[in-house]
Amino acid sequence: MSIPEDTGLPASASTEALWRQLRARHPRFVYESFSLEPRDDGLRLRFHFRIEPDIEFAPEMIFERVDWERAKRISRNTLENLVFHLGLVEMLSYWKAASSPEIVVRAGKLDAEQTAWWLDLLRHGMGEYFYVNQIDCRATDFVKIRSLGKIGSLGFLGSLGEVETEGIAAKVSPRAGRDLVLTSGGKDSVVTLEILREALSATGREFDCLMLNPTEAALAVARQAGCASPLVIRRTIDERLLELNRRGYLNGHTPFSALLAMLGVTVAALGGYRNVIVANERSAEEAGVEYLGEPINHQYSKTYRYETKFREYCQRYLVPYEKQVLRFAQDDSEGIEYFSLMRPLYELQIARRFAGYPQYFSLFKSCNRGMATNSWCGRCPKCLFVWTALYPFVEREQALGIFGQDLFAGEGAAEVLGALLGLDEHKPFECVGTKEETLAAIHLCVEKYRKEGLELPPALGGIEESVLSKRTDLPEVARRVLGAWNEEHFVPEELIRRLRR
Repeated sequence: MSIPEDTGLPASASTEALWRQLRARHPRFVYESFSLEPRDDGLRLRFHFRIEPDIEFAPEMIFERVDWERAKRISRNTLENLVFHLGLVEMLSYWKAASSPEIVVRAGKLDAEQTAWWLDLLRHGMGEYFYVNQIDCRATDFVKIRSLGKIGSLGFLGSLGEVETEGIAAKVSPRAGRDLVLTSGGKDSVVTLEILREALSATGREFDCLMLNPTEAALAVARQAGCASPLVIRRTIDERLLELNRRGYLNGHTPFSALLAMLGVTVAALGGYRNVIVANERSAEEAGVEYLGEPINHQYSKTYRYETKFREYCQRYLVPYEKQVLRFAQDDSEGIEYFSLMRPLYELQIARRFAGYPQYFSLFKSCNRGMATNSWCGRCPKCLFVWTALYPFVEREQALGIFGQDLFAGEGAAEVLGALLGLDEHKPFECVGTKEETLAAIHLCVEKYRKEGLELPPALGGIEESVLSKRTDLPEVARRVLGAWNEEHFVPEELIRRLRR
């Protein structure tokens, strides 16, 4: 396999010329196959992709711990199908290098409805990628998916032993009273875990934490929540993709939460869990910019639309498996449920709830730039938003203890605050709150500074003068956001009462 030395275009070439040239040079992307290898107490998955004519990738995932006695209770076709679907999500990270006009799936079989579902995820979940690279994807034939494979044809699961399947009624037996929680190191995960802990005594439902490439903060949050042995998955990006990016091939955001959703259902099936719970909040619904008449949402795979579509897909095509059609029986009460516990709430509401858990203040981190060093960079939109959302609800010394400084006083803070309010070309492509709740949070911060007799930092003073002073309805805006409740959710009734408090 060879990697082209460069894209073949001059440095001054337009973005449009680049992606058109790459698509012409690489007309097909192929999802060739996947492999599964039990190892010690875990599992290694490898996916095989190719950008024609001669670029190949073999990314890996390692499940560090698998309960094989329980995992053998699902049919081998179910497990094979789940791994196949993980590869379908993973392939988007490699297809984007050249945005080939045709995707050929040889690793498994997709029917017409499945193909339409994956094209929908590609178009909406890759919206930021299209915007950043100025790609016009409006043509109906911009990308086609052809499925040439056959489910159940690989036969590599024989080493796992025979398992029972009982026709269409064969089901994954849920781990009694136990749920699976996708966990990061942020405040949304903290609030989710604490609500589940509060519910534990009443419902008896215990939970385990699932993490993908966990940060130090994520591990610390899980330990504090009582999960000392989380389930960990290690995902490795093929170095050849990174090399292509360095040589001028396309790069951009992919729907990461879609990968987490598929991982969650896969691990739940292997371990017999009943619920897969995530912490995607209402704020994820807001797009950051419009491009070619379409809203572009950095957080698309966290939205209610995606959650709804994924739940429907899961119920029909993921578990259980039988006769090449994956469905739940109509009266089935034991299927795996995927839902976001934070869906009814805005980020600002979650921050207020998080302020009641000071034991996490020194542990949680949400800064992508500081991930490797387990720190807050103090300058990025994520840092500024978390500071702004949390400041009204904690003591000033607590806020300074978390971040190490007053982030409103930092260099560039005014520009970042303006972008968070939507005053820039686009809202930052980060997991941040809506423009309205950011406005409410800044208003609450100004009120708190004045109440404490503190001078407004220049960044905050500038926003107060240019934006806040022109509004007379800010107290009402803050009350509306903090009192809001989103009825579009799939949260079970037994958790709603605790979430509403």
